[in-house]
Amino acid sequence: MAEGRIIKAISGFYYVQSSGNVYQCRGRGIFRKQKITPFVGDFVEFEAPKPDEGYILAINPRQNKLIRPPVANIDQVILVSSADMPEFKPLLLDRFLVSIEAKKMKPVIFLTKQDLIGEIAQRNLLDYQTVYEQIGYFVELISGEEQEISDRLRSYLTERVSVMAGQSGVGKSSLLNSLNPSLQLATGDISMSLGRGKHITRHVELVEAGGGLVADTPGFSTLDFADIEADELRDCFPEIRHRQGECKFRSCLHNHEPQCAVKKAVENGDIASSRYEHYLRFLEEIYSRKPRY
Repeated sequence: MAEGRIIKAISGFYYVQSSGNVYQCRGRGIFRKQKITPFVGDFVEFEAPKPDEGYILAINPRQNKLIRPPVANIDQVILVSSADMPEFKPLLLDRFLVSIEAKKMKPVIFLTKQDLIGEIAQRNLLDYQTVYEQIGYFVELISGEEQEISDRLRSYLTERVSVMAGQSGVGKSSLLNSLNPSLQLATGDISMSLGRGKHITRHVELVEAGGGLVADTPGFSTLDFADIEADELRDCFPEIRHRQGECKFRSCLHNHEPQCAVKKAVENGDIASSRYEHYLRFLEEIYSRKPRY
């Protein structure tokens, strides 16, 4: 029996890297019975009489995991959003951030294609950058210059396991290709009628880039909060979480309650109104979802 890490999952096969070699494995039947799915990034115990006839026997405890994309044991999420084509959507960015915060993971925000937008849109983008940096997030605004992309991204990736996530068409695969051209990851054009990219990446895979391992993942344009409860949502907004103890009521959800420190911070401009509006919208979505049985 040997130990290794799953670096790719596709069509029911798991590719396990161990001691410089990669073994094609299947999961044991007991995983299906127990409804356990091996994830890319999992550290596993396996046996492989031949390189293409391996079986995963056990999955070691995970440091963390994401469901969409399905990847485990990561150090950070490089969250890529574009300034144009597809257009920048702060609501979608906040959906991603809430999902990442709920998993206690570190996000880094990359806003790409800023060279494609006009002066007014650039000022708006700079305002959003200020909002997110004041919250405590790292934010990088980059244009289409390949060297700029490589240099600024590499500093975050070295000796880390990262996930690149974001809406389709924002340039995730292009960013990885700029760091490691030998990857030749497929990139897609933007649909002019839909304003979003085609889903080019079909599976999750850990690839070497920038001195670290990066999961190139399928793009997606919607997120729900099926696993987040109303009283958990407030902890997924750092600027709200930090003021939680200042409210009159411990159970304050910062909606209709009196003497709410969060609502006061919004009125004073200490919390961005756009973020608070998104919080209320997500809270309503959680209240409105169908109960699970």
